Amino acid sequence: MRVALTDPVEPIAERILTEAGHEITRLSGSGPDALRALCRDADAVMVRQKLPDDLLDHAPRLLAAVRHGVGVDMIPVEACTAQGVLVANVPGSNADAVAEFLVAQMLAAARHVEAMHADHIAKGWAPARARSATARELRGKTLGIIGVGDIGSRLAGIAALGFGMRVLGHRRHAAGLPAHVAYATLPDLFAESDYIAVACPLTAETTGIVDAAMLARMKPTAWLMNVARGPVVQEEPLVAALRDGRIGGAALDVYWAQPLSTDHPLRGLPNVILSPHAAGLTMESVETMSRVSATDTVRILAGLRPLNFFNPEAWEASRARRRALGHAEGAAA
Repeated sequence: MRVALTDPVEPIAERILTEAGHEITRLSGSGPDALRALCRDADAVMVRQKLPDDLLDHAPRLLAAVRHGVGVDMIPVEACTAQGVLVANVPGSNADAVAEFLVAQMLAAARHVEAMHADHIAKGWAPARARSATARELRGKTLGIIGVGDIGSRLAGIAALGFGMRVLGHRRHAAGLPAHVAYATLPDLFAESDYIAVACPLTAETTGIVDAAMLARMKPTAWLMNVARGPVVQEEPLVAALRDGRIGGAALDVYWAQPLSTDHPLRGLPNVILSPHAAGLTMESVETMSRVSATDTVRILAGLRPLNFFNPEAWEASRARRRALGHAEGAAA
């Protein structure tokens, strides 16, 4: 069968696919039309960028959409479920990478490492050393985490047990939080935290939850860090709060529109740390995502359930879709 790749994957993934006898096709061009063309004759697609919402209208053979990563907001899951296209992902694959990146963002904000380096090279010893006048320690500070899942739990452990920070957590269900995380309502979390990590999935409920009212509750020295998805944070009030000095700063890895435009107002602010949606990308995490997503792609194409089934309710419809396309029916278990 034919497996479409929206972006390059690690060699181990290509080896898994080809050893199973499948043909690999790669994206030519960019944009929604190129993605539709890529999937027109595909039996499966491994997803590393946002698929068009109408993809299934242009992909009559598709049996699987497998996320090379965790968040499935890049896949039209509802349409896939309705039409018997199986969706899988690689949960927890980048939890360590993202949690460690958030720690790096906190340390960069607290100790001005990047700015100190730049001053040391451009201005000399004394100006660089002067940056330490506003340096802070993490011990004893409060970290608020929005979304205490795999990433948030890992970050909480590092912060509480490694740095001696107080950790507040907010998620839909307060029960079952790690022992070193205290539940907080969203308003309280914003009011009490010195650092706020946004690590929740993008859903209808989380879109825009970091709004002007929440930002207004932050301490004037507090930093907001977003490694979730851009639309969780409303950008206009964030820019205004940063520009007016009402919050300490923001470390952002994701944005409403990506890549970040060259004239975006965030680029001109001195109290921001900007990165290109790279928090979850390490050699280790990418290898895991490639290996596991390729393995589940092969399983689905062979008529088996994926190991990381995101829409199991589509299983019976997927068996009917296989029959209609002339493939062997999926295994019953």
